[in-house]
Amino acid sequence: MEVARAGGKAPLFEGNAYFNGGFTKVKLADYAGKWIMLCFYPGDFTFV
Repeated sequence: MEVARAGGKAPLFEGNAYFNGGFTKVKLADYAGKWIMLCFYPGDFTFV
């Protein structure tokens, strides 16, 4: 397993995202060569 480090490349991953009114799968590899911002919010969209 690759370790995330500040200032380094993010490890490749795949996850679910809410986009344009629905859920979809996204992969970090789909954005290779592009500038992106990754934000993680534990508990968001858990419907708890």
